[in-house]
Amino acid sequence: MTHIYPIVLHASLHETIWGGRRLERDGWKHLPEQAATVGEAWETETSTIIQNGPYAGQTLGMLVNMLGEQLLGKQATTIFGQRFPLLAKFIDANAQLSVQVHPNDSYAAQHEGGKLGKTEFWYILAAEPDATVVHGFKHTTSRDAVAQSIHDVTLDTLLHKEIVHAGDVIFVPAGTVHAIGQGVLLYELQEYSDVTYRMYDYGRLSAQGKLRELHIQHSLAVSHYTPSTTIKVTPIALPNRSGYEERCLVACRYFVTCELHLPEHGTLSAQTGTSCVILTSLGANITLFYGPTLGEHVHLTRGQSMVLPAALGAYRIEGQGVLVRSYVPTAEDEAWHLWQTRNAVSVS
Repeated sequence: MTHIYPIVLHASLHETIWGGRRLERDGWKHLPEQAATVGEAWETETSTIIQNGPYAGQTLGMLVNMLGEQLLGKQATTIFGQRFPLLAKFIDANAQLSVQVHPNDSYAAQHEGGKLGKTEFWYILAAEPDATVVHGFKHTTSRDAVAQSIHDVTLDTLLHKEIVHAGDVIFVPAGTVHAIGQGVLLYELQEYSDVTYRMYDYGRLSAQGKLRELHIQHSLAVSHYTPSTTIKVTPIALPNRSGYEERCLVACRYFVTCELHLPEHGTLSAQTGTSCVILTSLGANITLFYGPTLGEHVHLTRGQSMVLPAALGAYRIEGQGVLVRSYVPTAEDEAWHLWQTRNAVSVS
């Protein structure tokens, strides 16, 4: 017998050489004492453990295999196939990250054994004064010039660095050369793909004292060699919301992410449909009611995430604070179309 209910997940924590303890210091996560430099908390990794209900103790990946389209939704499977479509993360850049670039879906399918490419976005939660991200190049350049600067360990002189502040939304389409700078804490949503090409790492050594692996030829093959036409995108307020406010932060064929702001005693009624939904609390303390008569409920607090199966149907949220809601849109999606009227961003 299958059970359809909101799935509360326990994020998987990833230690990195550039991570720190800010996720705990700022109240997002509880970090184990032995994990000294946690850089990422993966909210919807398929190996994350389900915390509630009949599937407690199993992984999100197991649930994908058991429920298929009931969990994923028709539109999500159309775009991504029978796999969980989107990976949400918290990222703490206690030090500069390497310069990376992701392929698009067609390149990844051809060169990475049928895997997905990766388009992503960042929602800046906190940033130290003058903190930056790398996004594209200062000026139009060439593959040969970039290859030479990697060899000379001078690539950073060609890169565009953008100062960021809390509240900024950064869209990173596949092919964009990018890096998160020191002192930035952000929420990321991406196509669920592990294909990342490390282009450059400032000559930095690993914890074992060795130069970190670079993927130079793949990086050069997929990169755009021009300045980014759009870096910070403009969130769009969605009309006719009663009991809450909603802004579409970013939208493309792969995902839509909206920020929901519930005032004290706020309420939101909605329904799942053609895609699963990822809810992440960015400070909200909410109760989500579901079931045939909305008689069952589950709680979500700061830094937690849950997945609403596509087959869940009607649900109601009560509480206060800010959370984000992400899903795979259909071509008719209202939020996507409204967002595109202000943000002319193309995805290859």
